[in-house]
Amino acid sequence: MFEVLFTRPTVLARYREGPLSEARERFLVECAARGYSRSMLQKIAWVQLAVAHRLDLDHGKLTTRDLELAVDGRARFRRLPQSRYDSHGSRRLFMQIATEWVLSLGSLEPPSEGEHAFAGQIAAFARHEREDRGLSSVTIATRCERLHWFFDSLHPPRQSLRTITIADVDTFVETKGQHGWTRASLASLASSLRSFFHYAEGQGWCAPGLAAVVDSPRIYTREGLPQGPRWEDVQHLLNYTGGDGRAQIRNHAILMLLAVYGLRRGEVAQLTLDDLDWVGERVRISRPKQRRAQWYPLLPTVGEAILRYLRVGRPQCAHRALFLALSAPLRPLSPASITAIAHARLSALGVTVSPRGAHCLRHACAKHLLEAGFSLKQIGDYLGHRAATSTLSYTKVNLAGLRQVAELDLGRLL
Repeated sequence: MFEVLFTRPTVLARYREGPLSEARERFLVECAARGYSRSMLQKIAWVQLAVAHRLDLDHGKLTTRDLELAVDGRARFRRLPQSRYDSHGSRRLFMQIATEWVLSLGSLEPPSEGEHAFAGQIAAFARHEREDRGLSSVTIATRCERLHWFFDSLHPPRQSLRTITIADVDTFVETKGQHGWTRASLASLASSLRSFFHYAEGQGWCAPGLAAVVDSPRIYTREGLPQGPRWEDVQHLLNYTGGDGRAQIRNHAILMLLAVYGLRRGEVAQLTLDDLDWVGERVRISRPKQRRAQWYPLLPTVGEAILRYLRVGRPQCAHRALFLALSAPLRPLSPASITAIAHARLSALGVTVSPRGAHCLRHACAKHLLEAGFSLKQIGDYLGHRAATSTLSYTKVNLAGLRQVAELDLGRLL
């Protein structure tokens, strides 16, 4: 790899003869496979060589503090002017590259900061939710993430669940509300905390009665009903996202899946190349809440959008995930990235529905099917609903149907 990046004999010799040359070269090969450009690989090699002189990998694992000392103490760094020395961007880049490199070697101690005393209890709660209650992995992961947020917010940190009071819970929920969380989101957050403390009470970990007093915000009549843009807006969105750029091609395929099939963002993120059956013209969707896969016919418009992305927009790499980031390091798109794509396109069109993200396209799909005359059972099966009540909520927002009922002359029926 050094020979590919450097052609001058003196420069090549410096990188080859420097400390930890084999480890540095292996990491460069890994970075090249992840899609980094040649200029970025040269920068990574430069950072590695600059800090390698101050890394001692023969006497146990390194800590984050060891990496900071290696970055701050490198000779080339010290000779720079004071303004360059204090550059936070340069230091952040050095720390990021050095950390990833040492992590790839398995020589970095896991950070102790931020690890609270309740990791074991959260893990036990997750097992209970999965094995005893049968909740989906997505729901469990969301609840555990919120518990980590809660315990990390405690000041001073606690070492026992018995020292946590309802005032701590109220303060945490109130803080989230001040940061823009809706009442529906706060109610879901309170429900996650309530479920955990109810389980903790049964295990004797915390004071009895704590779960009963975890209060939820008031939810108004139409606040929890699903909202989505009009189908005309969705069609405009799909036409608007057409283009020849790699990002436009990829995003168009993603939005087609979200709108036409009403998929959740996580279901789109989990799609792989193996889920596409081109011979049978089908696509396989993993339903986390139903714990099964569901096959859909691959509609021509959706299939053409995906095929165009595979031919033109998708980077060539070993990843099996369907949708990838377009810049290095090449990696599968996260569910949050898919929401950001939908939010940006909806906002650009001036769609004001709230919240604007991937899930509102799912609601738009459901309402479109309802208005087209499909039954609730058909819509629920199409969307992958586990309970009929999930589909029933869409009848409350079928305003067109309600207007038709209001226009009937019921006097003739009397």
